[in-house]
Amino acid sequence: MSAVGYVGADVPVELITAAGLRPLRLTGKPGEDSALGDRYLGRGVDPVARSILTRILGGDYGPLEAIVVSRDCEASLRLFYALRELHRIEPALGLPPVRLVDVLHLPHHTTTRYVHAKIAQLREWLGRWRPIGDDDLAAAITAHDTLRRSLSRLAAHRRANRLSGTRFLEVVAATTAVPVAEAIALVEREPAVEGPEAEGVRVFLTGSSHDSPAVYETMERNGFLIVGEDHDWGELLFARTCAAPTELALAERYQHNGPAAPRASIRQRAAHTAAAARACGAEVLLSYARVHDDAPPWDFPEQRAATGLPAVLAERQPYGELTGDALAALGAAA
Repeated sequence: MSAVGYVGADVPVELITAAGLRPLRLTGKPGEDSALGDRYLGRGVDPVARSILTRILGGDYGPLEAIVVSRDCEASLRLFYALRELHRIEPALGLPPVRLVDVLHLPHHTTTRYVHAKIAQLREWLGRWRPIGDDDLAAAITAHDTLRRSLSRLAAHRRANRLSGTRFLEVVAATTAVPVAEAIALVEREPAVEGPEAEGVRVFLTGSSHDSPAVYETMERNGFLIVGEDHDWGELLFARTCAAPTELALAERYQHNGPAAPRASIRQRAAHTAAAARACGAEVLLSYARVHDDAPPWDFPEQRAATGLPAVLAERQPYGELTGDALAALGAAA
């Protein structure tokens, strides 16, 4: 099955599936040289975007029919512009066509109409591979909602200490790289093979997203257990399903998904973090802010106040790493 690479949780993957293609969420790779991506994006951009561009140019994801980028943050937008121009002026690179999808998250009917229009345009664009009929779309929405419900059950398994945060993140990431039917089967198999209860100080993780388990692994090696998070590689990815298997319901699902740090208000983030931390029985709050990701520190004071938990802000963290100072501060808070 041919793959369409996508960047950001605002990309309606149901449309890619409905077009007979495989959605493949593009990840960076912490610790690898990103000089090629740096050449086009500069070193002042989030290192995740620079790493993804480097890997696209290096062919690391294999053949891609197209790339769809969501406007979920400034770094993603910069990545889209770079890919569009490289596709236009450097045909020898062999880059696939690229499309931007702009999903707004304001709670207004006018926003719904805007998002619906953008999704309809993406549906038409993907129709060049296979026209997307209403039955195709309904089946894809139903399948992806089944996957989201399966992941929600897996999250409950984690809250009951039957799954580590690291393993949870690995499973979620794995579902973004295979066809949806295979992803559902992968998740449903997971609880049956999980071992003894995971142990550690229960941490709720907020702030930057994590497209690799490296930070989770560091924390859990040092006596912490990540029982919840509010970034879009974790529970924000699957928390909301569609109200109906229709294009309009799909638009509403993506409009109201979140709240993510780059595009939600401080008050929205604080309320969501507090409710999610209570639900998973967290004992400590950690806000992890990756270098060149400036949104999380603005949210942190209200998140700390709303949760009432011992809290640590780890700012300017290297991509895929948690510094020793940040780990020591977390230990002191616990």
